[in-house]
Amino acid sequence: MATRFAWQDLHRPSGDSVRFEEIAGRVLGAERIDEEDAQFLLRDAELGDLCALGDAMRRRRVAGDFVTFVIDTNPNYTNVCVTDCLFCAFYRKPGHEEGYWHSVDEVVEMVGRAVEKGATTSLLQGGHNPEIPFDYYLDVVRALKKNYPELCIHLWSPSEIATMSEVSGLSIREVLQELWEAGQRTIPGGGAEILVDRVRKRISPKKASADNWLEVMRTAHEIGYRTTATMMYGHAERDEEIVEHLRRTRELQDETGGFTAFIPWSFKPGNTLLEKKVPESPGPVKYLRLIALARVYLDNFEHIQASWFSEGKKTGQIALHAGGDDFGGTLIEENVLRLANHHNRTTTDECVSLIRDAGFRPMQRTTLYEHVREW
Repeated sequence: MATRFAWQDLHRPSGDSVRFEEIAGRVLGAERIDEEDAQFLLRDAELGDLCALGDAMRRRRVAGDFVTFVIDTNPNYTNVCVTDCLFCAFYRKPGHEEGYWHSVDEVVEMVGRAVEKGATTSLLQGGHNPEIPFDYYLDVVRALKKNYPELCIHLWSPSEIATMSEVSGLSIREVLQELWEAGQRTIPGGGAEILVDRVRKRISPKKASADNWLEVMRTAHEIGYRTTATMMYGHAERDEEIVEHLRRTRELQDETGGFTAFIPWSFKPGNTLLEKKVPESPGPVKYLRLIALARVYLDNFEHIQASWFSEGKKTGQIALHAGGDDFGGTLIEENVLRLANHHNRTTTDECVSLIRDAGFRPMQRTTLYEHVREW
């Protein structure tokens, strides 16, 4: 059984101690903190104190000692992309000999292999490929729904949906409505990176703006979709821009209530154009700070994901004591971070063991966080 933090018993420097005690008191009193408070917690609070506060709020927000996980797969339908993001090792330019675009039947076959291994969710991700007609995406949704009616198809990030809009000439709302009518109900939160245009112009200048990502999500929520919110940090952002990202995410959740979970992960520089400027990921301390801060600041989010995959299994376990209540997915197939030289794999049995070893009860879930089976 892992030891839980007890922030009241930890020693802190006297100056920061007073500020932390004041913020913690307001948080524990169910008062919402502002961006200035959030920046203090991210930069200056003692790590143990911040994690303990995140853990306390997690236990208030999520009933019981369950930690959830999903059996899922993340295959790719294309790697062709015209956006040229500096942080991406996965994409290939149009005409590249390694470029591909899988047919609908091939996508069904790839997903089927994961379903045979127990997957209940499939997230499809690819590039911004202008050669793919909008009907293809509708055909993929229909084919997956027909062949695997019990599978949750968790498809197309907001930036991919924006590409569908550009290619088809339809509005974002029209694209989302047609995907809904084809059978899609959830959308992953990829492509958020940092929701500040100064950062986006440095790492992905051709990609849709922060406002565009938020508007896709807002429109999706209005139609009825449930989606995740993500953050990729550790590249060109400042701490105050991390807080700005959280602020904008919290505001949209106040408005729509459509996000199921918040999922941060650190930039993986291997084989990317940013590797020379950012040769290493930020490391576990920054990740634990972000998990705890997210739990404290995103007071309208029920679930905060602690990732064994992106940050390592031990860090993922510790993050379950810093505010995280979900352990992500087993990822039967994943290629995007693999091509950035980030190799991390698990099985369902190991995922269950990691959760137990961290002192929690493993609970398999759906994409919508419905409990399926206690392990």
